[in-house]
Amino acid sequence: MRPLCMTYWWLGLLATVGAATGPEADVEGAEDGSQREYIYLNRYKRAGESPDKCTYTFIVPQQRVTGAICVNSKEPEVHLENRVHKQELELLNNELLKQKRQIETLQQLVEVDGGIVSEVKLLRKESRNMNSRVTQLYMQLLHEIIRKRDNALELSQLENRILNQTADMLQLASKYKDLEHKFQHLAMLAHNQSEVIAQLEEHCQRVPAARPVPQPPPATPPRVYQPPTYNRIINQISTNEIQSDQNLKVLPPSLPTMPALTSLPSSTDKPSGPWRDCLQALEDGHSTSSIYLVKPENTNRLMQVWCDQRHDPGGWTVIQRRLDGSVNFFRNWETYKQGFGNIDGEYWLGLENIYWLTNQGNYKLLVTMEDWSGRKVFAEYASFRLEPESEYYKLRLGRYHGNAGDSFTWHNGKQFTTLDRDHDVYTGNCAHYQKGGWWYNACAHSNLNGVWYRGGHYRSRYQDGVYWAEFRGGSYSLKKVVMMIRPNPNTFH
Repeated sequence: MRPLCMTYWWLGLLATVGAATGPEADVEGAEDGSQREYIYLNRYKRAGESPDKCTYTFIVPQQRVTGAICVNSKEPEVHLENRVHKQELELLNNELLKQKRQIETLQQLVEVDGGIVSEVKLLRKESRNMNSRVTQLYMQLLHEIIRKRDNALELSQLENRILNQTADMLQLASKYKDLEHKFQHLAMLAHNQSEVIAQLEEHCQRVPAARPVPQPPPATPPRVYQPPTYNRIINQISTNEIQSDQNLKVLPPSLPTMPALTSLPSSTDKPSGPWRDCLQALEDGHSTSSIYLVKPENTNRLMQVWCDQRHDPGGWTVIQRRLDGSVNFFRNWETYKQGFGNIDGEYWLGLENIYWLTNQGNYKLLVTMEDWSGRKVFAEYASFRLEPESEYYKLRLGRYHGNAGDSFTWHNGKQFTTLDRDHDVYTGNCAHYQKGGWWYNACAHSNLNGVWYRGGHYRSRYQDGVYWAEFRGGSYSLKKVVMMIRPNPNTFH
């Protein structure tokens, strides 16, 4: 029996060595730190052991299972099921953890996206609110602009109404004053005529006693009997356009023929007019600047004018004068045609009168100006005349000379414009903006019939003062302005 036991011992040893040499590759491939595990096989005692029998213990290294799992059938089935369930539970837990992580990630993304969406919604809402607010502000601004425009139009209409009402009031007042002065003048005339009649009666009573000849002296009564002639002249003067103007403050004339009634005139007395212009009055010996009666040639038109006989060389007929702002020059066409103002103050001679004066010969124009510091300048034009009313009194000027600067030639060839007759070349009515009547172009380099502002520099919506652009500019209203004409035989139209 012993040899048999030795044989089994050697077989077991060889099996152990073969098993040890077989898994060397596995041992070398498991250098990652995993230790080899061994399963110690339990030694099962054979049934009916006896000291005579040999027992062997085999130590087999554990091999990694790559295929099917061999289960010891002798182990309880409950343990096997528990192992399977544990593995499945571990797998399920791992899957659940992965899905949970994915769900958490998705929730985070959803939360972020939800915040962005809410912010976008808020921004859209704010944008709509801003758009509605901007629209509201735009509408308010539009209504404000329309309201201001309407207010400006209403203000302009009110200004026009006020100006018209003021002009009407001035016309009514001037009419009353005109009638009052005419009444005083007629009363004075009647008184003078009664004195003349009394003198004539006394003279007629003396004549028969002095001379037995029944015929009275032929020379004395015609020379003494001047009132009818004076009465005729006065009646003609009363039809003068300047005196019939609503804004004229008529002063009672000095009755140039009345001294001849108290002291009988002789053949050496100066002529009493009317004259063709102020130069003829100067040549007849009237060297005093005053009001004279003028009758241009080729017309029966009588007019009273102011003759400036002191300004060298004299003989100037004044056609326009501004000095104190006492007369409103913002008038209509008919008023500018007939003339207005006070002959010994501010006045406009009248377009029709200026036309007849300047078309009876060659006349030159002199414009004298003075600012508020006392500086005096002048502008002289070698020729000056107006076309008839059919040409809207178109202006004709000659060459310029003076120290004021030429601000009138730009208006040469232009028609006269008033607030109710627009003949300028501007799209609107220049008279409305310049507040006067003038030979406007588009619109003016000079506006001597504008608004008389005190102090020089003025503030106005438009340049509507009495200005000469080349002298002190358009925003400076001059203190004194005089326009006067005089014959100039050396100049031709």
